[in-house]
Amino acid sequence: MLQTQPSCHPEEQNVQFRGRYADRFGIAAVAVALLCAAVTASAPRSLAAAFPEKPIRLIVAFAPGGSADNLARTIQPLWSEALGFPLVIDNRPGASSIIGTEMTAKAPADGYTILLITTTHSVNPSLIRKLPYDSVRDFAMISLAVSQPNILSVHPSVPPRTVKELVELARAKPNTLNFASGGNGSSPHLSGELFKIIAGITITHIPYKGSGPGVTDLLAGHVQMMFAGPLVLEPHIKSGRVRALAVADLRRSSVLPNVPTMTEAGFPGVETGTWYGILAPAATPPEIVRTLNESPVRVLRAPEIESRLSKQGVDIVASSSQEFRRFMGDEIAKWASVVKQAGIRADSQ
Repeated sequence: MLQTQPSCHPEEQNVQFRGRYADRFGIAAVAVALLCAAVTASAPRSLAAAFPEKPIRLIVAFAPGGSADNLARTIQPLWSEALGFPLVIDNRPGASSIIGTEMTAKAPADGYTILLITTTHSVNPSLIRKLPYDSVRDFAMISLAVSQPNILSVHPSVPPRTVKELVELARAKPNTLNFASGGNGSSPHLSGELFKIIAGITITHIPYKGSGPGVTDLLAGHVQMMFAGPLVLEPHIKSGRVRALAVADLRRSSVLPNVPTMTEAGFPGVETGTWYGILAPAATPPEIVRTLNESPVRVLRAPEIESRLSKQGVDIVASSSQEFRRFMGDEIAKWASVVKQAGIRADSQ
């Protein structure tokens, strides 16, 4: 006669012990209970259940003070709370985000090193022939987090108060106006190059190791103009330290409703923005990828974070990892076409 083995699932075992075993087998039931408890305690937990067990490093491939860094620090406290362990921000700027990105690609695929990237990640494959990583194959896509339009802004010392006046000045004095960017291939760089093509002007590109240092020099008047997002420019626009001329989007920004779009300013086609996403090394286990996706998505959709970011002109995306992977492929193809048309090189100034 077959004998039914007592369950070692904690809840089922407790019910069985209180019912049949307590009355009929006495001490033997206690032994069974203790044995089951020992087996359950020693059984390996799933990776998702065990993760995380220590702080997680978030590499930001750009300098402190820029839009990527601002976004990371905005969501860091709630994200740490959601994970149950600190999220440590590690700024690794330089080489158009390649330095921090390569570090992530080569990090252990255990979920404890992740990366915050921007549009630049999808542009670099078209600019740099020998990247030290593959922008798709070497990463697990966690989530497309947020996006924001770029804003064309100038230093107050620049006389033009409209885009048309700025273009007239650039045509009258070629190569006398400089525009800053967060590095070659960054969204601010491509925005400037696209503006040059559509407006038929010649202005000089000055690349920095992130939008933060570029904005610093814009505020100081060392460069005259810059395309960048409201995450980094909006406070300075409202304080009067820079002047916004147009929003590179099809619609006006909710935080700068009086600033016209580039189309309204007379230059349709200059619609560019910056998106921000989260990556991990390619071999990161799927269950950990799911955990890493769930926590920032939950944080980005939290009312206080959504309200704070929307007040800065940022749109919440909070995509799934599968949606982000499809998006990445489309972005790489799109920017490859733009780079080719503009004749942009990795060392272009």
